[in-house]
Amino acid sequence: MKILVAPDSFKGSLKAMEVAKNIKIGINRVDPKIKTDLLPIADGGEGTVQSLVDVTDGKIIEKEVTGPLGNKVNAFYGVSGDNKTAIIEMAAASGLPLVPKDKRNPLKTTTYGTGELIVSALNHGVEKIIIGIGGSATNDAGVGLVQALGAQILDKQGKQIDFGGGNLNQIEKINLKSVDSRLDDIEILVACDVDNPLFGENGAAYVYAPQKGADKEIVELLDQNLRYFNKVTIQELGKNTNKIPGAGAAGGLGAGLASFLNAELKPGIEIILEYINFEERMDGVDLIITGEGMFDGQSIYGKTPIGVSHRAIQNDIPVICVAGTLGKEVEKVLDHGINAYFSIIDRPAELKDIIEITPDLLSNLSKQIIRSILI
Repeated sequence: MKILVAPDSFKGSLKAMEVAKNIKIGINRVDPKIKTDLLPIADGGEGTVQSLVDVTDGKIIEKEVTGPLGNKVNAFYGVSGDNKTAIIEMAAASGLPLVPKDKRNPLKTTTYGTGELIVSALNHGVEKIIIGIGGSATNDAGVGLVQALGAQILDKQGKQIDFGGGNLNQIEKINLKSVDSRLDDIEILVACDVDNPLFGENGAAYVYAPQKGADKEIVELLDQNLRYFNKVTIQELGKNTNKIPGAGAAGGLGAGLASFLNAELKPGIEIILEYINFEERMDGVDLIITGEGMFDGQSIYGKTPIGVSHRAIQNDIPVICVAGTLGKEVEKVLDHGINAYFSIIDRPAELKDIIEITPDLLSNLSKQIIRSILI
C-alpha cells in the first residue's frame, strides 16, 4: 500500500510538514512496510511560504520592510530550492496582525512593504512569483506595492500620492515606465480565494474594510475611491479590472496586481497543486490522507483538503481528512470527494491543552485509521 500524506498546516499548532510527519508516525506504528509520501500543501493563505519551501527544499528569507502604517517591520518570503520561484504572503509585510487594533485605519495603511519583498525576490534572480493575498490590513488597491517597484502614481502637483486607500482619489497620472524592468520577464501568479469585485456592495470596502478598522463613513469613502481608481486605470492603462474574480481581494490588491503588473489571479489551491506537480505525486497511490485545522462546510470553497479531493476523484483515489476541529455543515464535504473525515480530539480538554498534544493526537488517529483499513 502507498499513502500520500498531503495536509495543510494546523494553524496555531503545527506546520504542514509537521502534520504530515506525525501522520506518518501513526501509519508506521501499525505497519512500517506501508509506503508514505509526505507532501505539505497550502491554499495560498497563511503557511503557503513554509509549505512550498518545505516541499521544494527551499529557504526562508527575512527582510525588513515598510509595514502597513509606514513603520519598519520584519517580514519574510520564500525561494524554491531551484531558485526559480519566490513565494510571498502579502500578510507578512502588509497584514492586519501587524497593526495594533487601536491604530487600524485602511485610509492610511499601505502595501508598500509587499512591493519591497518583490524587489528583494527579483534580486535573487527568480523567474516566477507566487503571491498569496489573504489577511491584508490595506485598502490601497496595490498602489503602495507598485510605488515600491518604481511606479509614479502622481497627484495634480505631479507628486507621488501618499500612502493609504484614503488618497486614491488624488491620482491624476499613472506612469509605469520606471517600474523595475526585471518584471517584464517574470510570471506573477496571485493566489486568491475570494471572487469579490473591486467596488460596490460586494466589493473590497463594504465586505472587508470593517474588519480593518473602517466605520460606515470610511467604508463609503473607500468604496468611492476604489471606483475612482478603476476609472483612472481605465483612462491611464486601458485596464478595467473591477469584475475580474478576486479584484476586491486584499483591499483591491487583486485589481492592482492585474492592472499594474498583468498578474494572473487564480484560486490559491489550484496554483499550489499545479506548482508542486500534484498529479505526478498521485501516481501509484492507494489512499490520500489530507487535513487542516478547522474542517467545516466552508472548506468546500477552495480549502486544501477539497482541492486535493477534486484531483483525487479524477484518479479514483479515496481521500480521508483529519482535522483539529469539525465544524458546522461539515457533511457537505462528502459531496466533494472526501470519503471520510475525523477530528483528532479524543477527549474533553481545553484548547491550549489540545494544541500541546496535537502531535500525539495526530499519530494516534492515523494509527486507528490504518488499523480500520487493514481489518
